[in-house]
Amino acid sequence: MSDFIPDLPTLLTYAVAAFLLAVTPGPDMALFLSRTVTGGQKSGMAAMLGASLGMMVHATLAGLGLSALLAASATGFMIVKIVGAVYLLFLAWQAVRHGSGLTLDTTTHTTESFFKTFVTGLGINLTNPKVVMFFVTFLPQFVEPTDPHATDKILFLGLFFLVVGIPVNGFFILTAERFSNFLRSSPVLMRRFDYGFAALMSAFALKLFLTQAR
Repeated sequence: MSDFIPDLPTLLTYAVAAFLLAVTPGPDMALFLSRTVTGGQKSGMAAMLGASLGMMVHATLAGLGLSALLAASATGFMIVKIVGAVYLLFLAWQAVRHGSGLTLDTTTHTTESFFKTFVTGLGINLTNPKVVMFFVTFLPQFVEPTDPHATDKILFLGLFFLVVGIPVNGFFILTAERFSNFLRSSPVLMRRFDYGFAALMSAFALKLFLTQAR
């Protein structure tokens, strides 16, 4: 296996985590579904591709930043991991306290071109600071500071997130109307999504804290 690819157990754990995060309703999913419901599947795909390019930019920048920090100071990298654990607990608390919800803007039927919708998805994603925070707190969990190939692995994992997320989002777009109606008609299911997301973030935070204790 190439040096930049984590070992199989780590990669599988990361893939499962990325999948669970991709299926949890949030702002990006709301954007894709809204555009699909109002403008058709082509519009939804355009929004998804734009947001995916934004995610690629965020993942690359976060990976380079974390890599530079790791190269400069392993202690600094550990501090980022501790701060990341606290942030993940904050996300868990927010999910339980406020809920993720799924608010779809279907009041305006869009006639935007594919390119304009693509740019909208890109712009919304690039201007979302929470995406940066997410990658900065998520990626370090799967890389050890002492790993000589940590830099390459951070960049690989950042981009691999899209390998998991794009097919999942594509499926939701293809089934947008039924999927969105199902979620909105089931408050119980939405709360389960919220609690599942909170449990996932808490587990990641605990993993980070235990890493510091070793």
